[in-house]
Amino acid sequence: MTEHTADIITDGAYGAGLATVTPSGTVLDVWYPAPALQSGGGPAEQPELRPAERTDDVRQVRLQVAQTRIASLADAPTDTADVYLRLHLLSARLVRPRSINLDGIFGLLPNNAWTSLGPVPPEDVEQVRLAAVVAGIRLSVFGVDKFPRMTDYVVPVGVRIAHADRVRLGAHLAEGTTVMHEGFCNYNAGTLGTSMVEGRVSQGVIVGDGSDIGGGASIMGTLSGGGKEQVSIGRGCLLGANSGVGISLGDDCVVEAGLYLTAGTKLTLKADGETQVVKARELSGAAGLLYRRNSLTGGVEAVPRSGSWGGLNEVLHAR
Repeated sequence: MTEHTADIITDGAYGAGLATVTPSGTVLDVWYPAPALQSGGGPAEQPELRPAERTDDVRQVRLQVAQTRIASLADAPTDTADVYLRLHLLSARLVRPRSINLDGIFGLLPNNAWTSLGPVPPEDVEQVRLAAVVAGIRLSVFGVDKFPRMTDYVVPVGVRIAHADRVRLGAHLAEGTTVMHEGFCNYNAGTLGTSMVEGRVSQGVIVGDGSDIGGGASIMGTLSGGGKEQVSIGRGCLLGANSGVGISLGDDCVVEAGLYLTAGTKLTLKADGETQVVKARELSGAAGLLYRRNSLTGGVEAVPRSGSWGGLNEVLHAR
């Protein structure tokens, strides 16, 4: 079985960042050009950001330097600057998903209007839009959310992202990963190797090297519904188009196109000449299985895989 568990990191982290601060003192975001871990082999050189400090008269905010230190990444975040540093560590591939404490982050992140000029409190958008027009600037609003898109803060090397809005800051994309136009990757989730993402990688999900998340495919997260099980996809797996899983897959598994496999799905397991009916959760993490729907009976089956689904197209993932 493959479960992609990650030890909780107890080391500290630090970074010099540039924070966007409102007149009332609310921190809207923080950009860390060089986030670092305390265990990184000595202090990492931090950029000199003081020349970038200024007042933005259009947005009515102040850009100012924030020096952030986290004693232990096993402890819960304490403020907005702390959260942004942790999200940067994930997207910069300094830590893996599920290896740091992110408890309570929704309560620490403000809901921002993400604009072409930077973050703006949603209630101030029309005022800022007017100020922008007076200054001869056209304001575009890309979204209203607690999380920004990753590429406005971190652009990891060796990846392809067709639609930047669909990858949140805090996503972990390993070198060789391609996220296509309808692919999505949430924070504290992502890939550990070369992968194709054409479907949804939800919060807390880890995808192994050489796996393909097909168009419209969905992997259950744990943000809603009360679920606690964090799903992992093993190495060399294929989730067919419009399929879905709520259990972990071991290495070399295939889920047939259009089949949604929840933990409670009852299926027929055929192995070693025997047939038994089990719930899908009993096979969570098992390797080398093909999950399919019998075309005659409509029942869901799990059978040992034979042969290969062909693997990723090497040309598409060439670096």
